[in-house]
Amino acid sequence: MATANRALFMLFGGTGDLALRKLYPALFELYKKGSIDNHFALLGLARRPHTDEEFQKMVLDSISSEADNQEQAEEFASHFYFRSHDVTNVEHYRALSKLADELDKKYELDGNRIFYVSMAPRFFGIVAKNLKDEHVLSDNGGFNRLVIEKPFGRDYDSAEKLNNELTTAFKEDQIFRIDHYLGKEMVQSIPVIRFGNPIIDAVWNHNYIDNIQITLSEKLGVEDRAGYYDTAGALRDMVQNHTMQIMTLLAMDKPASFVDTDVRAAKIKTLENMNFYDTEGVKENFVRGQYGAGSGSAAYRDEPDVPHDSNNDTFVAGKVTYKLPRWEGTPFYVRTGKKLAAKATRVDVVFKKDINNIFAKAYLPDTLKTNVLSILIDPRGGITLRVNVKDSKQGFHTETIDLDYLQNDARASEVPQPYERLFHDILNGDHTNFASWPEVAAAWKYVDPIQKYWDETQPNFPNYEPGSMGPKASDELLARDGHSWYFPEEK
Repeated sequence: MATANRALFMLFGGTGDLALRKLYPALFELYKKGSIDNHFALLGLARRPHTDEEFQKMVLDSISSEADNQEQAEEFASHFYFRSHDVTNVEHYRALSKLADELDKKYELDGNRIFYVSMAPRFFGIVAKNLKDEHVLSDNGGFNRLVIEKPFGRDYDSAEKLNNELTTAFKEDQIFRIDHYLGKEMVQSIPVIRFGNPIIDAVWNHNYIDNIQITLSEKLGVEDRAGYYDTAGALRDMVQNHTMQIMTLLAMDKPASFVDTDVRAAKIKTLENMNFYDTEGVKENFVRGQYGAGSGSAAYRDEPDVPHDSNNDTFVAGKVTYKLPRWEGTPFYVRTGKKLAAKATRVDVVFKKDINNIFAKAYLPDTLKTNVLSILIDPRGGITLRVNVKDSKQGFHTETIDLDYLQNDARASEVPQPYERLFHDILNGDHTNFASWPEVAAAWKYVDPIQKYWDETQPNFPNYEPGSMGPKASDELLARDGHSWYFPEEK
């Protein structure tokens, strides 16, 4: 049984889609496993009025499929309360302060408070300021922690302004910036794979690795997110945050220890040592795309709520390099997009060929294939390593096999969902799997010149068909270096 944590959760956006689909089920899993018990309460906040009973019914509906029995679910939901709340009304915060003190006493919460803001970013600073000014923060020895969802700004300047607003009320070590990809099982496994295995750790550098490829591909289109997505695009929505975080875990030097402060220091150093591109560098090293019509699918510009002349990017591919000695001459290729051939989040580490191939004189020199280590993140976690072996035929011939581990259904069902992991870390004050401000700042500084160039130039859209892996320029980007995308591999 896990050690139970005591806390009052205040969830701004308490009846929103994210809360009902992800957050309440995640908390319920922690409740079932004993990470929280009777010493917790959650106060849901939203503009539309609801009674506590109506809110608890919403919570019950959101967790019904995960409950062992009705009594368990109802006991959990009884800890939930609701208040109609206008984030701009200071009187509402004064009422919150009084109610928080009452719930703290009722559930013996030791003054621990977690403020989760699941709202549009323009409200982050307002909420933080009013929480402090109207004395909603705990002052009796408990902790105060602020949790915010992405997007954290839309460029460096807006992100810096937002961060300045937050840090007038909360210290950096009290702020938890959610990136749910950092809660995924195989993303969290990257440091273990790298630093927990000497045979891998020893070759994790430019002497042995030819290139590293990161793919975050989706089969779906924009769906019902056009209002947000058309103002963001794939670069802001996926590269600046999720992709950069995965890449940083792959590229960072070994931390002094695996505690959050040391891990963050290693990540910050890595991000600040990317080779930033000027206009010519962007033109040469980054590709954008937008899906057209095909295979019974509408073009992006014909999707509901998308402007018919939109130049928004639904695909990005790029080449990233580092000034770090570890990665001298080794490129990291990234790509992400919608309406692609496969749903996959994965990393493919392509190793160099052995230039001293002892089989080359006696046998065909190209029979030995390149070793590739693949870290499979979604839709099913696992690891594969492509290696060369002798085949079983007469004579001496080689073949390639995969040494692989894929999570079976039983193992997959035991893996905590990302928000469950991240809530657990928040309760324990562990920042390892959350982005620090210097990380966010460095990522925006890298992305901004790319976005600026794209905003100032007219693209030739649409430029890829649904069901493909993006525009041809994405393949040409790697071909110029003598490389090709490993996934999906030609069979």
